[in-house]
Amino acid sequence: MSKKTGLGGRVARFFRQVRAELKKVNWPTKEELTKNTAVVVVTIVILTAFIALIDLILGSVLTPIIL
Repeated sequence: MSKKTGLGGRVARFFRQVRAELKKVNWPTKEELTKNTAVVVVTIVILTAFIALIDLILGSVLTPIIL
């Protein structure tokens, strides 16, 4: 294999390496992806509710103090 040092050769080598790395990836199954997505969505909902609750509490406590 001849070594290409020009831009075209480096770009081609880059895409060959990308393709080789993508073949090594352990892609999740549909079930794993669904479960992981559900975990992320539930976590976001819980954290959003928690932050909203803290905001509501702090807002009601601090508003009379500030005004």
